[in-house]
Amino acid sequence: MQSQDVAPRPAPSSASPADPVVDVEQAEAALVEHYPRLVRLAYLMLPPGLGRKGRVLSAHSLTQRALPRNRTTTPAIPAQSTGRDVDPGYALVRLRVVRAALKAGRPRRAWPKRAQLPPLLPQVRGLKLFPRSGGAAGLALDQRLSALSAPGRAAYVLRGLETLPDEDVRQLLETAGVFDAEAALREADGVPAQYALLASPEFDPCSLQARPTDLMRRRQHTRAALAAGAALVVCGALLGVPGGGWGPDGAAAPPYAQNPAAEAALDPAGLTRVAPAAWKTSARTDFSVWPARGDLTGDEELLRRALAVWARPGGSVGVSATPGTPTGGPSGPPQLLYAGTVDNARVVILHDGLRLARYAEPQDGTAGAALDFARTDGAGRSEAGAVVLGRADGNVRYLTAPWVTKAAVRDLADPGSAARALTLTDGVTSPPLASPVQQQSGACASWNVLELTDGSDTRLATDLGELVPARLTTGRPGSAKDVSGAEARADWAPYACSLGAVRGQGVRSVNAWRFATQPLPDSSGSAAWVCTRAETWRGGGARVLAQFRTPGGAQGAVAAKAQDVPACGERDPHVLAGVLWKSQGGHWYLIAAGDRDTRSVEATGGISGSADGNLLTAKGEQGAQAELKGTLGNGRSISGLR
Repeated sequence: MQSQDVAPRPAPSSASPADPVVDVEQAEAALVEHYPRLVRLAYLMLPPGLGRKGRVLSAHSLTQRALPRNRTTTPAIPAQSTGRDVDPGYALVRLRVVRAALKAGRPRRAWPKRAQLPPLLPQVRGLKLFPRSGGAAGLALDQRLSALSAPGRAAYVLRGLETLPDEDVRQLLETAGVFDAEAALREADGVPAQYALLASPEFDPCSLQARPTDLMRRRQHTRAALAAGAALVVCGALLGVPGGGWGPDGAAAPPYAQNPAAEAALDPAGLTRVAPAAWKTSARTDFSVWPARGDLTGDEELLRRALAVWARPGGSVGVSATPGTPTGGPSGPPQLLYAGTVDNARVVILHDGLRLARYAEPQDGTAGAALDFARTDGAGRSEAGAVVLGRADGNVRYLTAPWVTKAAVRDLADPGSAARALTLTDGVTSPPLASPVQQQSGACASWNVLELTDGSDTRLATDLGELVPARLTTGRPGSAKDVSGAEARADWAPYACSLGAVRGQGVRSVNAWRFATQPLPDSSGSAAWVCTRAETWRGGGARVLAQFRTPGGAQGAVAAKAQDVPACGERDPHVLAGVLWKSQGGHWYLIAAGDRDTRSVEATGGISGSADGNLLTAKGEQGAQAELKGTLGNGRSISGLR
């Protein structure tokens, strides 16, 4: 049988029609029966450079691969020179073993043969396997065989181990692919005929000794492998994204390739457009009933760019999002709220039920495009009153809800000032109003807010540097109302500038609650305690400020603050706070107050004192610190904000 790795050539020993045919079952039976002898044969023929362990494993691997895949003819070479009948099965597998061992001994090329590669099977980990040690004669013979070429070693082994005459050895070597078998026989003549040693345990790869490998080095290699594996997992996670990385992403298709939902999300014709009067009869009054407005709602190229940038923003696109807002592409066709020209930009506003996305590009191109996101899930009529269309030179322009009939700007810090009316053109406010978000907190003297009128209802919203202005309310948590009327604006006025502390935090609404009025010692009048709580669209990250305002003070002073606490909110409409205050007479006092449900207040630490009710006044020293504890009417204890 001719291997595919050996070029066919005419030879007297080529298989003829008279050669016996060997079935796979017959070859397998011969291989199993003579396995130890075949493995020894391969071990002796393999090159010494593999090492003793490498020769053992390669010998077993070559022998196990000697089984043919189908019926095969084989030259009638005797199994041994005993004169008995030829065993075709054994002759075939022996020929294949010899051929593979000869290939393993050839010089390696750029692309090695299969027999020259490390064996896939069998594999041994953590052990060194090698035949038993022999005497000096066996060692000397092994060294002499190592000096021979692969055909020379094969000729010597076939002579000694198989006891074949030279003619049969020559025929077998030529059939195995040796071009000059005579030279191989002459080379084998140079080694003394110590054939009995070939059958000794020293050359038996089936009777082995086992020893451990280098344990310290193995431990180091294990650690290095674990570290490399961890790095590989991290790199795979980073690279395994659409458009790059290793392997398929499960059932996911390539980005937007033949995916109906993804294709529909990028198709301007698939955008949802609400009828202009839908909000009048809808059970919902939120962003989902806003009609599509603007002078560019028919510009499909602009809409296509906006959708494509939303799905796959390029490196030159400035992307921003309020905290907790995902920035991925839409899962389906979003709703178009606006597409038009705003100052010197083209603006598109889209809504997907969870978020607002604002795309803006210059009028003279697409360089410098921007994409802004804001979370709006659960927005109601009060929160869905306006959206920021654009900002320029510290000014802001809004798109108002279709139910808004009037818009104006007010200075929240000056409750007595008159409102300045804004013009509404298809829902767009003009002129642009000065935004308070650029003000420095120390220089705050005014705070512009947007006043929206919807029929008989009026409410205030403030720009905090995001797409959706924050709703302003006042009152006890759970019963807070929109800021409407002179009294509500007066309650908010001293604390307007504190809104700067929650800029860019994804704020949904801010409530101001006057929870106590406290008489001051030394006939200094009465102070007001107000708690402001900023709720966010994401639910977490709420910020609470307890502010203290003395008589005649223009602004409140922050006495305590906290984040991610339920105090001052609907879940826990209670609060306790204190401040160290100096009277006009030069005396220092601890002034503390809780809400109306507080039955007692106690101070410990640098200042000690207690009082029934929700108010506590205790003498103190400058720089003293105290811990506050209050008891509610139901017996629950509350701690002071810090």
